[in-house]
Amino acid sequence: MIRINEHFQKLQTSYLFTEINQRIQAFTQHNPERELIRLGIGDVTQPLPDACVQAMHTAVDELAQGETFRGYGPEQGYDFLREAIAQHDFQARGAHIDADEIFVSDGAKCDTGNIQELFAQDVRVAVPDPVYPVYVDTNVMAGRTGESHDGRYPGLVYLECRADNGYLPALPSEPVDLIYLCFPNNPTGASITRAQLKVWVDYAINNQALILFDAAYEAFIQDEDIPHSIYEIEGAEKVAIEFRSFSKTAGFTGVRCAYTVVPKACTAYTAAGEAVAVRDLWMRRHTTKFNGVSYPVQRAAEAVYSPAGQAQVGELIAYYLNNAAYIRAAFQRMGLQCSGGDNSPYIWLQVDQDAWTFFDFLLNEAGVICTPGAGFGRCGEQHVRISAFNHFENVQQAMQRIEVALQQSPL
Repeated sequence: MIRINEHFQKLQTSYLFTEINQRIQAFTQHNPERELIRLGIGDVTQPLPDACVQAMHTAVDELAQGETFRGYGPEQGYDFLREAIAQHDFQARGAHIDADEIFVSDGAKCDTGNIQELFAQDVRVAVPDPVYPVYVDTNVMAGRTGESHDGRYPGLVYLECRADNGYLPALPSEPVDLIYLCFPNNPTGASITRAQLKVWVDYAINNQALILFDAAYEAFIQDEDIPHSIYEIEGAEKVAIEFRSFSKTAGFTGVRCAYTVVPKACTAYTAAGEAVAVRDLWMRRHTTKFNGVSYPVQRAAEAVYSPAGQAQVGELIAYYLNNAAYIRAAFQRMGLQCSGGDNSPYIWLQVDQDAWTFFDFLLNEAGVICTPGAGFGRCGEQHVRISAFNHFENVQQAMQRIEVALQQSPL
């Protein structure tokens, strides 16, 4: 008899964004004439940078000619892209990361979900609350938790992020082995200074722990005191793995390209206490289960680092940050409390109702789609996430609709 992995049975009945889509579909069926404005998921709306488009065209033309055709590429990524990443994203900021410590993939979501395979089933895992659901769900699938109770899984250590602590978690009060951090944060939009991040690096060094640092939104950082990479902190190369993505940086949500950094100095341990290079484990996993990102896509990602690409990406980031600033200012004018929207494309809005009630209110009364904070964890209740990824005209209209809805039907 073929049996299932019963740890999947512990998961919530549906993934957060699946539930959102079901509610939207139900609304649309009953209100086919209503035009919805989507400020929910973090999907981009602006076209790809022209430098990336031209690089893809050139790469496709190469594949059309026998003398320049390429078949399988290296699973870890082509050297031209890995070297560009190492130089521009790390070495230029004083972080000593080499090209052979970079692994190109088709998405940070995949990498942050898959990385947990490298570690023992009984490691103690710490996650922020609220948190990107993939961090939690993949550890549930792996069998590191008990059954969910009151929105939390026994076996995980939850690091609460609330308004009164600036949505920055405190160090765990009990021993942990694996720590997920995301800055600028999804969903709260909070950012972390060098001094604050150094506290986490020091903790990991002193406790032989490992930090999984999701920096997918680093391109939105404007404050000079906020590090773009955890490797800007001394010693982090020994205790941290970093995840990056071209999805929000250069609009690659539909193109798919990201990378993970696993420094050679990063170590984990056998049951006997023997140090093992985590990079070697990830290399083995990556080359066994992944066959590489397509050549045209990697050429497009390389073009991000060209002078034209940098200028065009800068325009994209500025466009979305302008949206974010507009959203944040509008909510503040309405007297609502929020965070994010300055070094992040997300605005984390405090509301007086439970998150799904406010989601339904915005959907039904304003025709605006947000993301209910409850889907990110217990501390996300009475919050919703608003995304700045849309056309500015739609953002303006959405905020006008919300203000009118709140005036006409106060909750």
